[in-house]
Amino acid sequence: MKSVWLRYLPLVLLAVAWEAVSRLGLVSSSALPPLSDVITSWIDLIKTGELVDNAGASLYRAAAGLALAIVIGAALGIGMAVSKPINVVIAPIVEIFYPLPKSALIPVTVIWLGLGDGSKILLIFLGCMIPVTIGAFNGARSSEQTLVWSARSMGAGRLRMLWDVVLPSAMPELLNGIRTALALSFILLVSSELIVARAGFGYLIGFLGANGAYDSMYAVVLTVALLGFAADRGFQLIINRMLQWREQTQ
Repeated sequence: MKSVWLRYLPLVLLAVAWEAVSRLGLVSSSALPPLSDVITSWIDLIKTGELVDNAGASLYRAAAGLALAIVIGAALGIGMAVSKPINVVIAPIVEIFYPLPKSALIPVTVIWLGLGDGSKILLIFLGCMIPVTIGAFNGARSSEQTLVWSARSMGAGRLRMLWDVVLPSAMPELLNGIRTALALSFILLVSSELIVARAGFGYLIGFLGANGAYDSMYAVVLTVALLGFAADRGFQLIINRMLQWREQTQ
C-alpha cells in the first residue's frame, strides 16, 4: 500500500495544485475551473445520463475498431513473418501507413462511411492495426529456429507449428503492440468525434466547450483520461498474467 501511495502521490499533488491555483485566482476560472466544480459537474452529467449515453457510444466504437485491429493485425503480422510472399505484399503497405498521422484519415473514412459509427470504427481499425501488425511480425520473426525445426521433425503441421511455437514466441511483442493500439484507440476516437460525430466523448467535449460549460467539458476530458488509464492498467495486469503463464509452461 505504501508503494502504491507513493506511486500515485504526484497525481494527488497535481489535484491539490489544480484546486489551489484556480481558487486563488492565479489562473482564470473560465480557463481552468476548480477541480471541485469539475467533480460536481461530473456528478451532474452522470445523473442526467448525458455522460453515460455518450460513453456507451464511444466505448462501442473503440472496442469494435480495436477488436478488428487485434484479430486482423495479428494474423497479418504472423503471416508476414512466416510467409515471404505475404511479407512482400503487406510490408510496403505497413511502411507507408506507419508514419502517416492517423487523424489525416478522418475525412477519408467520413467520405466512405458517413457520420455514423462506421467511419469511427474504420478509423480506429486502420490506426490500431499497424502497431499490432508490427508487434506480431517482430515477435513471430524472433521465434527460436530450434523449436521450429523440432516441431517439424516431430511431424507437426503448419497450423500446429504456428499455434504451438510461433504464436507463443510472438506473444510478448504482440501484447506490447496491442497495448500501444489501446492507447491509440482513445486518441483516434476523441479526435474523430470532435470533428464529425453526433454522440460520444469527443462530441460532448466540443459541444460543452462551444457553449461555455468549461467545468463540464473538463469533467468529460478527465473521464476519458481515467478510462484510458484504467484500460492501460487493466491490460498491463493481463500482460503480466499471460507472460507469467507462458514462462511457467516453458
